[in-house]
Amino acid sequence: MVNVDEAIIAKFESHGEHFEILVDPDLAAEFRNPDGGDVAIEDILAVEEIFKDSKKGNKASEEAMEKIFETVNPIEVSKLILEKGTVQLTAEQKRKMQEDKRKLIINKIAKESINPQNGLPHPAKRIENAIDETKMKVDPFISVDEQVKTALKFLKPLLPIRFEKVKIAVRLPGSSAGNAYNAIKPYGHILKEEWQDDGSWIGVVEIAGGLQNEFSSKMAEISAGEAETKTIKWFFGD
Repeated sequence: MVNVDEAIIAKFESHGEHFEILVDPDLAAEFRNPDGGDVAIEDILAVEEIFKDSKKGNKASEEAMEKIFETVNPIEVSKLILEKGTVQLTAEQKRKMQEDKRKLIINKIAKESINPQNGLPHPAKRIENAIDETKMKVDPFISVDEQVKTALKFLKPLLPIRFEKVKIAVRLPGSSAGNAYNAIKPYGHILKEEWQDDGSWIGVVEIAGGLQNEFSSKMAEISAGEAETKTIKWFFGD
C-alpha cells in the first residue's frame, strides 16, 4: 500500500456528485492500461476511503455512493472510479507509458506484418523511423491492437506494408521432435502433423508473416541445424 504523501488523486463525477480516492501512481496506471496485468484494488489504494474532497479529508456520503454506484463498498467504488474516472498522472509517468506503449506497437507491427513487394518483414527500426515521420500520437490508455490499426493507416503512404499469415511446412529429426510443441507454441498454430517411420516429425504451422525468419531460426536452434522449413502458402490475415 502506497504512502498517503506519495499518492495521487483519481476522480469521478456524475449527476452533481464528486468522488476521489488516493492511489499509487504506478499501480493505478498499470490498472488502467488495457495491455497491463491484473492489479488488486487493495494494492492500489493508499487508504480504503472514498472522499468528496481528499485534500480537506471530507469523505463522500454513503447516500451519494449508493445513488451513483449502487454500493457503499469502498473496494467496489474505488474500482469503478479507476475504470470510469480520471487519474492525475505526472508528466514523467505519462511520457514513460507512451514510450512503453509505442515500443509494443512497433514490435507487434514488425512481427506480424510483411512487405508485400518481397514477402519479407520490415525491420523494426524501419517501422520506428516511419512512425516518427508520421508524428502519430500514442495513447497509453488505448490497447496496442487498436493503435496498431491506427498506425497502419499512417504507415501505408510511407511503406508497402500489410498484415499477412504464412503456412510453413516443418520437418524435425526424431532427436529434437519432442521439443516441437513447446518451441512452436509462441509462434502460431500447428494445423497438421504426422510422425514418420524414422521417428521424425513433420507438420504445417500457421504463423504471422513477420515471424518467418525468427521461426526458421528457432527450428534450426532446437534441431542443431537439421530442421527443414518451407513456406507453402501465403494468405491475407484478418
